[in-house]
Amino acid sequence: MRLRIVWLILFVGVGFIGVNAQGQQLVVEFSGKNNTTTREFEVRGPWILSWRVTGAYTGALGFEITLLDGKTRMHKGTIIRTRRSGNGVKLFHEGGTFRFRISAGLANYHLKVEEISKEDAKLYTPRKGS
Repeated sequence: MRLRIVWLILFVGVGFIGVNAQGQQLVVEFSGKNNTTTREFEVRGPWILSWRVTGAYTGALGFEITLLDGKTRMHKGTIIRTRRSGNGVKLFHEGGTFRFRISAGLANYHLKVEEISKEDAKLYTPRKGS
């Protein structure tokens, strides 16, 4: 009987690996300080992009992320364009296979892509001007 309980606990526990308390599942992370196009990643919707940008030269900092189709590399839209250090979260409702094109002039960046539940997506409220 004890052995069955231990197996049940292990089985249930393994199912939750990679999912945090808010129901977010990490898909991929990218960080760096150079211009690049990321490797292809696949994500189910809804999903969020959490981003953070820092730089020592505030006046000269430039940062932009463009969303590309993962297979064709066709431009799907500009996600972020800033000349200041900062951070934020962007919500996407549709999944797919994507890449990011990153332009990082004198900027350090960290990006995290996470799948979220539809219930959590309803709680996201865009800021004015987003």
